[in-house]
Amino acid sequence: MTERDAAEGVAALAALLGRAQRVVALTGAGISTESGIPDFRSPGGVWSRHDPRDLTFDRYVADAGVRARSWEMRQEFFATRPAPNPAHAALVALERAGRLRAVITQNIDGLHQDAGSREVVEVHGTARTVTCIGRWPVDGLPDGCGFVAPYAWAVERLESGDPDPGCPDCGGLVKSATVSFGQQLPEQAIRRAQLHAAVSDVFLVVGSSLQVYPAAALPGVAQQNGARVVIVNDEPTDLDPVAHLVVRGRAGEVLPTAVAGVAPHRNG
Repeated sequence: MTERDAAEGVAALAALLGRAQRVVALTGAGISTESGIPDFRSPGGVWSRHDPRDLTFDRYVADAGVRARSWEMRQEFFATRPAPNPAHAALVALERAGRLRAVITQNIDGLHQDAGSREVVEVHGTARTVTCIGRWPVDGLPDGCGFVAPYAWAVERLESGDPDPGCPDCGGLVKSATVSFGQQLPEQAIRRAQLHAAVSDVFLVVGSSLQVYPAAALPGVAQQNGARVVIVNDEPTDLDPVAHLVVRGRAGEVLPTAVAGVAPHRNG
């Protein structure tokens, strides 16, 4: 493991990116906090004001009051009107330079897409849409009719006085298309993330505490297949000791500087 001070670390990262052909980025809450979205676990974050044990998938299914609180939390989330920051833009620039293959994100805010990233794998779902999960799904597995709508659909119903919008097609429960505690992860997204990690030559972890699985296992998948793992984070992570490079700092400061000097990749 190599941990360096800010300037030397950024230079080392730029050199790695300049030689890479298949960069894959894994992003966590740390990249979104710079857009004004509170970290779930930090002081003032979502879990300091809402008990996660009260918002599990099973409780959402069983209790209309929990569903109403969940919708209130989503409205609070979107009230900040977050926008992409320089770290998001740097990943777009790296993709356009032909170096970045994909962004795998634990975030639900859609900011990578807003910034212009084309290949984004959302392993924890998205708050931008809502979906039918069926009348009584079991074992944490949504079992809806296929109804999907933009989040604005739910807002219209909430603002009209309906605290618990139901599916207009089958009458089932409607939920934000995010993964709740106790809910099964989207298998297709997890498979895509694992495949991207396995073919990367540089696996770039940005703003993730690497505490939540299976996303936290992806650096290991990449490393086992020959990739160099780089961690850019304000705070230490459990995987720092096995990373090729650790750059301590804010994503919005580290990434734009590192990417600025990376030349476009030319095939052949």
